[in-house]
Amino acid sequence: MNEILGYLGLGLMLGLSGIGSAMGTTIAGNAAEGAMKKAPERFSGYMILSAMPATQGLYGFLAFILWATGKDVATQGPLMFGVGLGVGLVCLLSGIRQGQVCANGIVGISQGHEVQTNTMILAAYPELYAILALVATFLV
Repeated sequence: MNEILGYLGLGLMLGLSGIGSAMGTTIAGNAAEGAMKKAPERFSGYMILSAMPATQGLYGFLAFILWATGKDVATQGPLMFGVGLGVGLVCLLSGIRQGQVCANGIVGISQGHEVQTNTMILAAYPELYAILALVATFLV
């Protein structure tokens, strides 16, 4: 049973963080597609903001590597499940919400507002929680 919980935790850690990145980048990417119809010359700003939510998947992958190597799944299964679920959920929700912040910034840029830097600052706030979840895996 411990092994099942451990491997399930690893799967949740990697899977949920990847899903969060995929959803966040597509939320921002959809806004970029619409914004290009209005102001195609600002594509570089759209692309930068669309890529920001991709980092949550990287944090989940890094935590996965940390926990998949050197840990005894047979004895630490429940712990691995808890850590995996925690990291996975934080990265999932962080990626989605960061994508929404970036999407709003993309719309603002397409309307002629100079909000790219401010949007990047605001989008860093949800990312902070994904970073804290990753750091917590080092402390456990």
